[in-house]
Amino acid sequence: MSINWYPGHMKKTKDLIQNNLKLIDVAIELMDARIPISSRNPQFDTLLKGKKRVIALNKSDLADPQKTRLWVEYFAKQGIKAIPIDSLGGQGVSQLVNEIKIECKDQTDKALNQGRLARPIRVMIIGIPNVGKSSLINKLAGKSAAVTGNKPGVTRGKQWIRINKEIELFDTPGILWPKIEEDSQGIKLACSGAIKDQILNIEDIAFHLIQMLMLQYPDLLRTRYKFEHESEAVEIMEWIGRKRGCLLKKNEVDYEKVARIVLDEFRKGIIGKISLELPEDTVECEA
Repeated sequence: MSINWYPGHMKKTKDLIQNNLKLIDVAIELMDARIPISSRNPQFDTLLKGKKRVIALNKSDLADPQKTRLWVEYFAKQGIKAIPIDSLGGQGVSQLVNEIKIECKDQTDKALNQGRLARPIRVMIIGIPNVGKSSLINKLAGKSAAVTGNKPGVTRGKQWIRINKEIELFDTPGILWPKIEEDSQGIKLACSGAIKDQILNIEDIAFHLIQMLMLQYPDLLRTRYKFEHESEAVEIMEWIGRKRGCLLKKNEVDYEKVARIVLDEFRKGIIGKISLELPEDTVECEA
């Protein structure tokens, strides 16, 4: 599933990030805790080279907690702090803010030692679309958010948001990369909702999701949909369709409707707390 999806605004966003990184003290790289490999834009390693970085594993409330712990350990071995968060509910967000302060403690201490007030820490949140960036910004900012206007060296009109007296946030849109080559990566991104349902065959995506769940979480799948025997993915989709009344004329199953049900219930965590990737999968991606 080679996906080409790189609208003009994403090219502009990449340029925006690149042109303004010199103003940033630390970057928050936002990933989907359920698919950290697939939801990580490979361009960011180059863009953020030499820049302080904290990883936020968002939607951790929907992810398998045991696998999330393995991911935290994996990034720690790379020298990067990873914080599991839920940007909607707020879990882990205060820990993320504390980590930002820790990363920038040297510059804050330097200002205090020179007898001057430290300026606010300048933060940029980057991530792919639909990974929860807007929710995190809203949670960080709360009711006290204020656009602080133009900064020296920043193109007029770029938006800075004051989180509090200590932190200012540079707002950027989500960005994918030009071409997603790996079939499994494209499928997982589609399952999570990072790629719009309208540009893919939603029945194929649900079919592949069921296949993955049969391998990794068969008990959760069986408990949710109550199929009686070991079945192939297409048979499970038919079972769900008949049980849920997703039928067309002549009693045929409406597979598109079934697909939307399965994807919606996965994305909302109704099937269960699920992660589709493990750290050891990175070896396969790099091979």
